[in-house]
Amino acid sequence: MSTKTTVYLDAAAYRRLRQLARRQRRPAAELVREAVAEYVRSRAPARRPRSLGVARGGRANLGQRAEELLHGFGRR
Repeated sequence: MSTKTTVYLDAAAYRRLRQLARRQRRPAAELVREAVAEYVRSRAPARRPRSLGVARGGRANLGQRAEELLHGFGRR
């Protein structure tokens, strides 16, 4: 789903946008959408996986005992 919006650009920026769009043979609106998506991606806080912290094993020291618990793991 797309939402229509209006963006005001100064004359010089609009002229450069149109030149770039012509050179790339793409619509100016497509370049604006791409630029906005990149801007939002670069400034959005990193998302944590939803599964993070879902399971609670009850062992508070599990991370501290990792080496001990994994000793011999993968050996026959």
